[in-house]
Amino acid sequence: MQQTILDGRYALERLIGEGGMARVYAGRDLRLNRRVAIKIPHSHYLTDPDFLSRFRHEAQAAAMLTHPNIVDVYDVGQDGDVHYLVMEYVEGTNLKAIITREAPLPIARAVDLAVQVALGLHAAHRAGLIHRDIKPQNIIVTPDGRAHISDFGVAKSPLSTALTQTGIAFGTVDYLSPEQAQGRPATPLSDVYALGVVLYEMLTGRLPFTGDSALAVAMKHVTEPPVPPRQLVPAIPPGLEALVLRALAKDPAQRPASALEFAEALRAYDQAAKQETLVSPGLARPAGPPPRIQNAGGGRTAAPPASGTTGRVPIPPPRSTPTRAPSQDGIGCGVFLVGLLVLAGVLGLIFVISTGALGQLFAGWGGGGSNGGGATITPTAPPETGTPTPTPQVTVVVPDLSNYSGEAADQLLRQVSLQPVRREAHNAEIAIGLVIGQEVPAGSLLPPGSPVTYTVSLGPQLIELPNVTRIPGVIARDRLTAQGLRVEVREEPSREVDAGFVISQSPNAGLSVPVGSTVSIVVSRGDVVRFPDVIGLQRDQAEQILRTTPGLTLIFVDEQGPDRLPGYERYADNEVVSAQIENGSGILNGEYVPRGSNIILGVKRPG
Repeated sequence: MQQTILDGRYALERLIGEGGMARVYAGRDLRLNRRVAIKIPHSHYLTDPDFLSRFRHEAQAAAMLTHPNIVDVYDVGQDGDVHYLVMEYVEGTNLKAIITREAPLPIARAVDLAVQVALGLHAAHRAGLIHRDIKPQNIIVTPDGRAHISDFGVAKSPLSTALTQTGIAFGTVDYLSPEQAQGRPATPLSDVYALGVVLYEMLTGRLPFTGDSALAVAMKHVTEPPVPPRQLVPAIPPGLEALVLRALAKDPAQRPASALEFAEALRAYDQAAKQETLVSPGLARPAGPPPRIQNAGGGRTAAPPASGTTGRVPIPPPRSTPTRAPSQDGIGCGVFLVGLLVLAGVLGLIFVISTGALGQLFAGWGGGGSNGGGATITPTAPPETGTPTPTPQVTVVVPDLSNYSGEAADQLLRQVSLQPVRREAHNAEIAIGLVIGQEVPAGSLLPPGSPVTYTVSLGPQLIELPNVTRIPGVIARDRLTAQGLRVEVREEPSREVDAGFVISQSPNAGLSVPVGSTVSIVVSRGDVVRFPDVIGLQRDQAEQILRTTPGLTLIFVDEQGPDRLPGYERYADNEVVSAQIENGSGILNGEYVPRGSNIILGVKRPG
């Protein structure tokens, strides 16, 4: 940053923070003589009119907010090509550093900080401003415990005129709501979700979701339930755990209805927790066994009902003991006799049936008063037993479908009386329309009409390349590899794109390529210059090259004799033996140095 004073008023003192979109400097308002924080977007955003319009609009929207838990915005302006935002300077530590150093935080402290942030978010939401990037790094905690929400740089307000730029994922994936991860618009309840993640992290010292890549974490926000906090820290009260999990609901409708409702629920919990006894119809448990009284019915005891105690759950009276019917002497003997009679009757009936007497009895009924013309029931002799002749089962041989087209495989199976079942799948090695494989191996025997499933190739799976330019290289690589692409990274100097951000990609965004294809991305080294290969050359050659290398200035040639140059005899007279940046470290051929560096060459002094 070459400018140190913006608009003759705001002095830049030192860099205190840097994110994906801007740098933040500690500074001073010379007109009002007060400390301020000054945010300046990265240089590659300065050519993006949509971003600059958003930057101004969101600054104006944030400037309308005044709340003790939000960093005040004082001014927004432009000095030449430099756009800037002037904010309140808050002396303190960001919450991420506190979590890293101290987590799990004491429960009361974590709840208090979450309440403060929720109240600040409520004020922003009432003004129509959604933060969209709530995370501990954007929460500054003063030494007296006051939380301040900062960095509304990705906020969305009614003043916004541009949508999110293609290829830029606003928000931090660790705290990203499921709806944002799915590409849906953020709402105030998205901020509530992010605050729920922050509270989870304060209470447990861990994030609810982690993964090997940003995309993996985003998908867990959408599909996986978080580990209940009490499994990580058993000391967390169940009521507080329930509030945290409610804020982390996948469905926004299941979360607290607003940041204010979340704050009030946390405050109510905190106040109740400070009381001597916490009574809740769903959660209260007596501290010990209640005193018991003698039931009037004798023998049964119950806890006496609480009286005169506000908020306690009345204990229902004990259930009445069921009264048994008076016993009847001698009933056992009667039941036994009846059982014997029933058993005798059953055995007699079996005997009658088995001996044919039942058939004769029916015959007598049918023939009474006739001259022998009545029907008789005659048992039929069972068929002679013998070895059954097995029925031969017809089978067909399953053909080999490899190298057939899907249509030909269908016809072949029908010709041999088998039922074709076709499936399709992507395959990079088998041509489109040809059979990849079959579930029933060739040569198997099946009854006619049996189904045989085979899979036909759809060719390689194609995906549309996302736009990964102007985002950090590590995020670009994660996005591409998560889609099954290989990534080659090349680094180049750039005066327009900040170090670490993607300058270009090949193939270009929007093209469809097979999964497994290689995508090359060029990542900026920043505004640096490659040091030419002058070490080992003669002094006059090196001086000539450096004079024609833009961005480098040769300021001194240090002639070194045998007292200062180890291995003096190995070098030729006037040979360049070393190079370094003024007041800096040594450099080698091909290394990159900041543009504008002053160079000192070491040369062997002629003997």
